[in-house]
Amino acid sequence: MKHLTSSFLFLLFLLILFKYPIHAQILTDSNLPIVVINTDLDPNTGQPQIIPDEPKIPATMKIIYHPDGSRNYLSDINNPEFLNYDGRIGIEIRGTTSQAPDKKPYALHTLKDDDSTKYNVEILGLPKENDWILNSFAFDPSLLRDVLSYNLSRKMGNWASNCVYCELMVNDDYKGLYIFSEKIKIDKNRVNLVKLTTTDNEPPEVTGGYISKADKQTGGDPIAWEMSSYTGPYNMVYYIHDQPKPDIITNDQHIYIRNYFFAFQEAMDNGNNSLINGYPSMIDVPSFIDFMISNELASNVDAYLFSTFFHKDRSGKLRAGPIWDFNLTYGNDLIAWGLDRSKTDVWQFDYCNRGSKFWQDLFDDSTFNCYLTKRWHELTAPGCPLNYLMIKTQIIEIVELIAEAVLRENLRWGNIGNYAQNINDLRIWLQERIAWLNENLTNYQNCADPEIPALVINKIHYHPKSESGFDEDDLEFIEIINYSNETVDLTGIYLRELGISYNFPNNSYVNAYEYIRLASNADIFEQFHGFPPFGQYTRNLSNKTQKLLLCDAFGNVIDEVQYSDSSPWPEEADGHGPYLSLINPELDNSLAESWTTSSDPLLGLSKLTYNPNVSLFPNPTSDFCIVESDQIITNIKLVNVSGRTIEEIRNVNSTFITLQVSDIDPGFYILNTEFAHGLRSSSKLIVYKNR
Repeated sequence: MKHLTSSFLFLLFLLILFKYPIHAQILTDSNLPIVVINTDLDPNTGQPQIIPDEPKIPATMKIIYHPDGSRNYLSDINNPEFLNYDGRIGIEIRGTTSQAPDKKPYALHTLKDDDSTKYNVEILGLPKENDWILNSFAFDPSLLRDVLSYNLSRKMGNWASNCVYCELMVNDDYKGLYIFSEKIKIDKNRVNLVKLTTTDNEPPEVTGGYISKADKQTGGDPIAWEMSSYTGPYNMVYYIHDQPKPDIITNDQHIYIRNYFFAFQEAMDNGNNSLINGYPSMIDVPSFIDFMISNELASNVDAYLFSTFFHKDRSGKLRAGPIWDFNLTYGNDLIAWGLDRSKTDVWQFDYCNRGSKFWQDLFDDSTFNCYLTKRWHELTAPGCPLNYLMIKTQIIEIVELIAEAVLRENLRWGNIGNYAQNINDLRIWLQERIAWLNENLTNYQNCADPEIPALVINKIHYHPKSESGFDEDDLEFIEIINYSNETVDLTGIYLRELGISYNFPNNSYVNAYEYIRLASNADIFEQFHGFPPFGQYTRNLSNKTQKLLLCDAFGNVIDEVQYSDSSPWPEEADGHGPYLSLINPELDNSLAESWTTSSDPLLGLSKLTYNPNVSLFPNPTSDFCIVESDQIITNIKLVNVSGRTIEEIRNVNSTFITLQVSDIDPGFYILNTEFAHGLRSSSKLIVYKNR
């Protein structure tokens, strides 16, 4: 099987070689976007400026890209139709070790014409921003390790830098194959945190957002703090403030985030896994698990010590990631420097490059290890992101995409060697690594089937209508119901997905069939509705779409909803006044069809009232439907999935009524039935037409 796969990859490479014959390293056209950068002239020499390590120098960048997927030609350099970007930039060489090869990596800002104002712009389908990276694949003869790793991380459900393969020209010099990629940065489309200002020095504002990293010193950034590793007191791990930057962060902010890390390490030193004050109360466990899996799968020699990012939102938990800098992975290392550390049979947290002690402590914690093992087996199951066959398919797709440019790259730099053999070695290494991890991550019996409380996200007011005297963002709320006959302990439960943050108070409870309302502004909620909410989350809900993820302390999903402001979700909830309301807590609230809209005022009563039984017969129907209940029906209203009223009958005052539907378009409808004392019930009705 190994021989067959090796032959297949080699034949694939030969096929593309003859499909795209390369006669010279001169670039004229490519199947990839072509990035052309010309630096401004040096006034002293009249020659283009040489790009320095720092600071950034001014330049012009054009990106030739045919949006229909056809070939890109350098001759289109002045054709606006095929210029994805045509404007000013500031550019410098980036990196530390990656600067050593002759082929340099670059960092750039897109700028407005004044050469100083940063310009947020969409490039090659990547979301708008101004901070970009041109990754040169330093020391990676496969030219795909970073791309593969970021792709896998995203498929696991995490944010990782989006990137696009391209070929680069600088001052008429062909520089080879690069990836144009996003830089790790606080942004709603990147690491979705709130940005701290210099006035945010008291709780809750001082609690986030932060991006911190364990890393080498680069660019003169000072060490923010040091943490010890298990290799001894003389092998310290250096932490650096990434955002806010070292020259901007206030002393109060520095003290807060530094102390948070040390409090976390103290909890690990004491083996404290309490939901109240142990490590699960401090960190987002799933992000640490996924970070370890990504780095251990790749056997990343830099893991935990260098290029190791963390982030924390306001009032949120500390999270590991995003992953970054995966060139020395999957069996690759600085071989020419005498280093060979990316092994198939080691744990990198317990090998040459040990990071802070808490990584090993987490692995040694039986509960964390159980969830790590469980997650590994979920991700490597057939059809899942880290299954070997799925990874191999991605590798082949990448190889086919870049094969033409690989030939030019090797002609330019001579740094690849036998490319087909490189890819086959990587494939074999992956098989052996996955097999070793399978042998060493085996038992997750104790966390295989955690008890999940019956908490249901029941109402979402994501885009309120502006009301007199109230800002629309201050009127947001989320309603959650305990749809069970058991009291639920809320300790450790939190809203996990970035965008908003809320951790339920320790030792708080919700009784059977009780409602909980969380508001964006607790004071305004009480003024508007006449009673206080249960709690206040940070930030605001998106007016477009957002995932709400309710989890327990170890990240087990209790409920998940991703709403949208467009069909098939009810569009009336998008700034017109009504809120999204789940038709029935027993329905699947991840489906748009399970939701309707409502303008009914919220009641201060937190208890779910008695829900009368309602039956519809026949259902589905093409002609009529008998609506029957064990209570006196007062009114009925039929609405479509967009919340528009199709028919309303008032003053029914009977336990049944016949509803005619023969003149109604076929489709899915909601029948809202009202009773005395404000009781209500909602039911699905399907209307079809006889042919």
